[in-house]
Amino acid sequence: MPLPFLTADGVSDADDDADAVLAHVDHDRWRRPYRPGPWRVAIAAVLLLLSAFMLLATMIVAFVGAGAGALVCLVAALAVVGSALRMLQMGVWVSRAGLRRVAFFGTRSLAWSEIVELRTVQQPVRWLGLPRTVQGQALTAAGRDGAELPVLLTDHNADFLSRAEAFDRAADMVAAWADEYRPVTA
Repeated sequence: MPLPFLTADGVSDADDDADAVLAHVDHDRWRRPYRPGPWRVAIAAVLLLLSAFMLLATMIVAFVGAGAGALVCLVAALAVVGSALRMLQMGVWVSRAGLRRVAFFGTRSLAWSEIVELRTVQQPVRWLGLPRTVQGQALTAAGRDGAELPVLLTDHNADFLSRAEAFDRAADMVAAWADEYRPVTA
């Protein structure tokens, strides 16, 4: 089993290997064309750690004999676990059918025929999804009839913060999927 993190020069070929491994995967299935970023994974890990403590509290409350309190603790812990899993699902997903933007509270799918163009623009973007905005890059899509769709990716979200090259690769991958599957109009 190769362990790329043990290489002498510290350079990993994991991204190149992943492309070679995924080359045979069915293009009809939804997939994220990039890996979740370290901020997203760290936040989800902290939420899962919190849920472990909440489940321990649920067990203690149940052993004490307070059934209603244990049920409340269990529901709260399951809500935290669900939030962590949803955070890991958030992002842009692509398939032969189209593009899907998964947000925390909703998902929006668009067929490739509904998207006129994808472009990377400089604009104020939200920092880690918080209300604070900073100047950054965003991958945006323009729909039919000039409709501006929500921002798909930014270089300051939980997947690409401090990883500009990863943002560029992800934007290029989404654009490549669009070029391959978007119908050609004359």
